[in-house]
Amino acid sequence: MHGTRTYRRFSGRRAGVVLTAAAVLIGGVACSSPESSGTSGAAGAAGASDADKPAAPETFGPAGYRGLTLGMAKDAALTGGKLASAPTSNLDGCTDFSYTGGPAPDPARMKAEADVEAKAKDLNKKADELEADPEPKPGASAEGSAKAAEKSAKDARLFADAALATADLAGKREERDKAFVAAGGASFGKDGLRELAAPSDAKTAEGIGAGSSLAELKTAYDAKGMKAGSNGRFQVPVDGKPDWIYEFTVNGEKVGSVSMINPKSKCS
Repeated sequence: MHGTRTYRRFSGRRAGVVLTAAAVLIGGVACSSPESSGTSGAAGAAGASDADKPAAPETFGPAGYRGLTLGMAKDAALTGGKLASAPTSNLDGCTDFSYTGGPAPDPARMKAEADVEAKAKDLNKKADELEADPEPKPGASAEGSAKAAEKSAKDARLFADAALATADLAGKREERDKAFVAAGGASFGKDGLRELAAPSDAKTAEGIGAGSSLAELKTAYDAKGMKAGSNGRFQVPVDGKPDWIYEFTVNGEKVGSVSMINPKSKCS
């Protein structure tokens, strides 16, 4: 430590001897100290300071994140140790994983997703088959007219149930998507990694991440063609990665999440 040296005054010969010995001792220590050895001492201090500096945070961008690259195969991604081993969602055939140490799978939520998806698929299949099969004309008799009316009512209930199940499925997708981008992670489809979501502390090369202001987002990306997508998120192309876009959710005047996604990539 550097500081101001404080000396006491002594009287008499003994005090002089003590001061002389102390001066010799302090001088010897000063000469041998890296702090007092000129350029080499400064370099040593600088070297120690550089070693103590934390590593710069990793950029979330075209090169990927945490060793995960855009479009990479799921098996290769899982062997890198950057993702949890068990998925957090299998909805729509896409498989989502959180980063290691992130949220654990929620079995109850995953079962609810699977049940809603199965119901929606079953009812919509029946509705499609019904539309493909023209309804027979009612007979001239009262009995024939009654049966036709009963069938028409039954068909209407089926279409209504199918529409309700489809809405429920859309709700599950929205819940899944919000949880995924909020926590960060990787989502895989049939062609490999289709979406990479940043954790809350990661930022793009332009310095945008969760918590950035809407004004900062626009300053960083308006000139790069940012626009509002049909899903309500702000979208801008990822440099050097055709078909890939950044997606930013915005809550009020703040960025809520950042992800990179390939909209052309299919889940299954």
